[in-house]
Amino acid sequence: MYEHFFQCPYCWEEISMLMDPSIRKQTYVEDCEVCCNPIEVTPEFEHNELIGFQATDIEQ
Repeated sequence: MYEHFFQCPYCWEEISMLMDPSIRKQTYVEDCEVCCNPIEVTPEFEHNELIGFQATDIEQ
């Protein structure tokens, strides 16, 4: 597993998420551990290294 730290797009607190680097490109939704709002996470890996990352709020 790969741990990545970033700012929540809602509360701007630094949080971390564990991601599976064996899947090259993925998109999923996970709640912020601080404010509990849903974040759409899109990491991209190459040779088990993170080469791209996007965390966006989900419009309700």
